[in-house]
Amino acid sequence: MSNLPSTDENFGAVNIRLTDEPLEPMVQATSCEEPWLSHPDAGAILWFHGVTRRQTKKGDHVTITKELSYTAHREMAVKQLNELANNAVHEFGLHRVVIWHRLGTVPIGQASVIVGCSSAHRVAALDAVAAIMDRLKQDVPIWKQEHFESGECHWIHPSPTTDDPRTH
Repeated sequence: MSNLPSTDENFGAVNIRLTDEPLEPMVQATSCEEPWLSHPDAGAILWFHGVTRRQTKKGDHVTITKELSYTAHREMAVKQLNELANNAVHEFGLHRVVIWHRLGTVPIGQASVIVGCSSAHRVAALDAVAAIMDRLKQDVPIWKQEHFESGECHWIHPSPTTDDPRTH
């Protein structure tokens, strides 16, 4: 995995990663210190970890997921993630933004995406994380395929309402 920044000065406002490696080592690094999001003017630091869940309910029907897999147009995805993060810095007045996305197979309970934001106040960070996730799912060329315990699998089409519990 990559090196953690050792000081605030050597880390820019935006950090984007697409990786084929598990994100858990990076998750552990975020829990002991906050070097990725630290800023002397930050009053709020917020991390969101999107993990693979086992059950998906749609009405009375429950589907058991075995794992997820992700693929991307890497060059375009990195470009769009950078644009997304930089736009969020300006739109929400953030100090720092981290977007790390895993590609390949992601088992149950492991992280497929991590978004972090720091800002002067909590509302900006909370709003920014939600907006970044919605826009990432809708606009960035990263595709998800669900693999079920039944042996079936299907692609998930990007949608801003993919994780909306009202649709399940």
